[in-house]
Amino acid sequence: MAEAQHTCDVLVVGGGPGGYVAAIRAAQLGLQVILVEREALGGICLNCGCIPTKALLRNAEVYHLMQHSADFGLHCDNLRVDFGQVIARSRQVAERLSQGVAFLMRKNKIQVLRGTGRLAGAGVVTVHEAEGPPTATVRAAHIILATGARPRALPSVPFDQTQVLSSTEAMLLSAVPESLVIIGAGAIGVEFAYFYNTFGSKVTLVEMLPQIVPVEDEEIAGLLHRSLERQGIAIHVGSRVERAEVSAAGVQVYMQTPTGPQSVLGTKVLVAIGVQGNIEHLGLETAGVRSERGFIPVDAHCRTNVPGIYAIGDVNGPPCLAHVASAEGIATVEAIAGQDTPGVNYHNIPGCTYCQPQVASVGLTEQAARQAGHTIRVGRFPFTASGKALAVGNSEGIVKVIFDADTDELLGAHILGADASDLIAEVGVARTLETTHYELLKTVHAHPTLSEAIMEAVGNAYGEAIHI
Repeated sequence: MAEAQHTCDVLVVGGGPGGYVAAIRAAQLGLQVILVEREALGGICLNCGCIPTKALLRNAEVYHLMQHSADFGLHCDNLRVDFGQVIARSRQVAERLSQGVAFLMRKNKIQVLRGTGRLAGAGVVTVHEAEGPPTATVRAAHIILATGARPRALPSVPFDQTQVLSSTEAMLLSAVPESLVIIGAGAIGVEFAYFYNTFGSKVTLVEMLPQIVPVEDEEIAGLLHRSLERQGIAIHVGSRVERAEVSAAGVQVYMQTPTGPQSVLGTKVLVAIGVQGNIEHLGLETAGVRSERGFIPVDAHCRTNVPGIYAIGDVNGPPCLAHVASAEGIATVEAIAGQDTPGVNYHNIPGCTYCQPQVASVGLTEQAARQAGHTIRVGRFPFTASGKALAVGNSEGIVKVIFDADTDELLGAHILGADASDLIAEVGVARTLETTHYELLKTVHAHPTLSEAIMEAVGNAYGEAIHI
């Protein structure tokens, strides 16, 4: 078959939440767009990450609720788990959304080429199926690399996809492991710890740094730590994994803890220590694009060192979050189209962990605010004092807000509790609008709602909280 030749204004390599969003926005702006994707549209997030894991976590929440239904005067007899159906439901959700992305490509008249895209020089990408010769060559004035990232292996505990797992295998297990050791207590590790613990696995969570969810506020992390321990999860912080031995009995993990060497046996081990960019086989050297520590460095507008080539999302490095990739994709194509865009405000990126109770935050932690030299006001409001939280049976957690005492700037907010990942958007909007505490307090919040806790926490910072 003859090699196809294409030209376009914008070529996007990778169809994840950065790539497909960039392609759609470029099409909306009147640019001719081609997208290259070697696997399923939607990328890791939609197919093997954000979306299917949230479906799994919802199953765990429902199961936990049913186990405690007697608290609501409802009695469930003979409750059982069909774990195969739990996994199948997550796949159905992912597949439906992937088909939705394909529809959006057609709706926006975006041509999708299947295969691996490789830079072949300035403004040129070849598309390959497997390792064969190119099936297509695309010439474009602007090339956006959006190839994402993959789980990073621990050298002393390499993946074998059977007993030593990445997050991809962990979300596709056919049965709940009797015991599970999770190395890394960031968002992914904590979410899987909650999920498998809820379904009966004996879970041990190991974190090298002094706290779980290391990027979060120390106080919030401490509260979550205690909550997970109450749920039955064993947690080791400040502990470095040194090696692992795989046998028929499972995987023996050896670690150095603050109290000395210890080991723990797991039927399975999940390594969740972060990600590395998918930069291999992209032709970066051919085009002269620089890489650094497994990622592609970019400027504030996602431009690489080569004019006309951009990198968005996980492939350009932390923060490796789907919503960051989407925001970068939109900002990049708007700049390409000549719009006056400020780019992405990396100081106002929400972070969420979807265990129960959930964790969500935006802006500075209390420690970071103090280290930056701010004199601060801190307000707190516990969900135990929230009428809505008590009514729905989700009263664990707290809202914490941080203001600059001199300027009244809302520096950050941190939420531990049910629906925290949805509540945090209010704070993000407030920070975008440079809202003061007065404006937040004078915004009438519906009663009863969980969002009232944000208003009350703001009031607490200024001595005006009503319900505590």
